[in-house]
Amino acid sequence: MFVIAGTLTMDPEKVDAAMEAAVVLMLGTRAEEGCIDYALSPDPSIPGVVRIFEKWTTEEAINGHMRAPHMADFQSQIAGFGVTGMSVDRYEIASETKLF
Repeated sequence: MFVIAGTLTMDPEKVDAAMEAAVVLMLGTRAEEGCIDYALSPDPSIPGVVRIFEKWTTEEAINGHMRAPHMADFQSQIAGFGVTGMSVDRYEIASETKLF
């Protein structure tokens, strides 16, 4: 399993518009084979920061997602959100344990 986590930093005034576009991206991505979870969420304590969280079954699923039309559409819109930074990391998970 793979987890992708990170942040997008953008113009705080454009977070709402980014989230409208992100809903389309999230719904399309969650329907993809191999997607376990996919969310982009504004951080309520840091204006202009959007958190990224993804869980995937395989590397092939991640690669397919990067070529998906809804991903290309979102990426074509990202410049309009005043993005000033992006940090995204990928983790390969050997095991998972439920806490609650």
